[in-house]
Amino acid sequence: MVSDPGEDGRDAAPLGPGSAREWCAVAVARLGRDQPEAALEAARLAVESDPHAQDGAGWGYRLASLAFERLGRDAEAVAAAEEAVRLTPGSWAARLRLGAALRRVPGRWKEAWSQAGRAARYAPQEPDPHVLVGDLRLLRGEHRHARAAYDRALRRVQDHPGARVNLGLTFLRWERSRGHHDPAWPVDPRETGRARRALESWSRQVRVLLAVALLAVGVAAFGYGLTTEAVIGGAVAPAAALVITLRQAHRVRLWPYVPGMLARDAWLSMSVAITLMAVAAYVAAVATLPRAVQDFPLTGLPDPAALPALARSPWAGLAGLVLLNGLAVLILRTLAEAWRGRPVRALTEFAAAGDDRTAAHDIDVTLWLVAVRAWSVLVLVVTGALLLDDSRWALTALAVPPALGWAYGRVRGRAPADRWLTAVVSLIVLASVALVVAAAVRPLGLPDRFGRWSWQAAIGVLVTVVAAYVIRSARAWWRGAPGPWRGSLVMYEGSGRRLPGDARAPVELSGEVRRALAYGRGVVLAYSDPTGPRALAVGSVGPVGPGGELRLIAAEDAWEATERDPRVAVFVADPTDRRFWAEVRGIAVGDAEADVLRVTPEHVVVGDYPGRHQGRVRPGDGRPAR
Repeated sequence: MVSDPGEDGRDAAPLGPGSAREWCAVAVARLGRDQPEAALEAARLAVESDPHAQDGAGWGYRLASLAFERLGRDAEAVAAAEEAVRLTPGSWAARLRLGAALRRVPGRWKEAWSQAGRAARYAPQEPDPHVLVGDLRLLRGEHRHARAAYDRALRRVQDHPGARVNLGLTFLRWERSRGHHDPAWPVDPRETGRARRALESWSRQVRVLLAVALLAVGVAAFGYGLTTEAVIGGAVAPAAALVITLRQAHRVRLWPYVPGMLARDAWLSMSVAITLMAVAAYVAAVATLPRAVQDFPLTGLPDPAALPALARSPWAGLAGLVLLNGLAVLILRTLAEAWRGRPVRALTEFAAAGDDRTAAHDIDVTLWLVAVRAWSVLVLVVTGALLLDDSRWALTALAVPPALGWAYGRVRGRAPADRWLTAVVSLIVLASVALVVAAAVRPLGLPDRFGRWSWQAAIGVLVTVVAAYVIRSARAWWRGAPGPWRGSLVMYEGSGRRLPGDARAPVELSGEVRRALAYGRGVVLAYSDPTGPRALAVGSVGPVGPGGELRLIAAEDAWEATERDPRVAVFVADPTDRRFWAEVRGIAVGDAEADVLRVTPEHVVVGDYPGRHQGRVRPGDGRPAR
């Protein structure tokens, strides 16, 4: 016998050769204590203890796959899971384990999707298959379908942490860091990643080159009057940009996938488009440079009125596009990511996950997004009030603190772990108060200097918020840690304190049930077809172990019906005990090579035929696979 784990967290020494199920129980305990190497050894002993796969070898392979996955050995995790499916093709847990392992292997998303679909079809009452379906949908950015899958899981188990956290990500319209790559593509994401980096490098290098070149051209033409030389020198930059383009194009080896990458990754598309616009703007700026110098001469002692006129000229617009496109894109991206999705609804789901570290991390990141939203609203209020020359518009800032309080209320008063976030939110509230005071100065008849001080204070605080955000981002980037941006959101991939569905024990058949199946002649298979429920006499083939599957000889009608709905029930009576009967509910999968239906037990009920008294179900002889 294999002893139970000790109280100190270590397994006591085995007292003798244990059964496969006992070793599997040890492996589960070790996985629960995050000891994958020790769990892998126990799973190996479980498989070796059941050479004929009659008493837990399939379970052992599932646990070995889970241990391999936690050790980062994905190829071995897939191999072990495939063996578990081969031994028990009707096991939803085996299908779930294989789907989860395949999800981590590049280019095998479609196979993972197929296995997850089978697991959900075999066990629609279980939450974990629906969570895996949702995860696979989420990885492709199919947020609406992912949300539906997580809702199905939560209808079965309301406190499933993975479903809660990932459901919150769907409300934020989360995309993984490799958003350019479709997991369904039969190509390694590292290859598409290299192509993306080549496109990004091309965009960055060309834009920097053109900005430096135009700055030098402008200084030479406007500062020193070397217009002709500046135009000639400026013509060299497009040639250098062409060299960069050819070099980076050589690094892109997956050109057929580039259109799909651009379609999936909006920011990559914008980067490419901005680069092309910058090239066109640079060429136009250099071509119109002589006319600009003639209209706005700045050499010698320039006319002070010439600078504002130059700033309003078309040439200045072209130069601004070349010189400032990077900053403009950065600001646009920060604001667009903050305003994407429904963060308050996401915070509700994260908070419902309980004291989970992934949920707590995503809460902090989401609150950063809320803070950026609040800051942008205040900037809009300030801009509107200044443009309209009416300080009363600043009264709309009064709505910002309650909105922040509403968002924080979704997380049930949980204080953020990020002190920078707390400081930034406090500054935003302070800026809101300053703007309200500035708007109330005239209606209350206060001196104008209070209004000026309030405006200056509000603008100064908003600038301080930007500085704090930049410093916090720089610290995160320098340390390689998650920052206050959308890309720091993480997907939940564990099971929390729950035992993962793919690690659960299979149903164990009692000796009475096995004897009835081995010797009974009145075996009946119940299934559903388009006409309704049906029952068909079948034959049982071969011995049945404690955890083994049933092998039945059935007519063609039963095969066709189980392809539509694999959930069946097998009814048998024991010829040696005429009152005993057993019902085995499970999943039937056809084995064309052996010409049998293989039924994996999921639930067992036994009882006695009624005699003088009403028959009753015997407690304890069978248990559902949960």
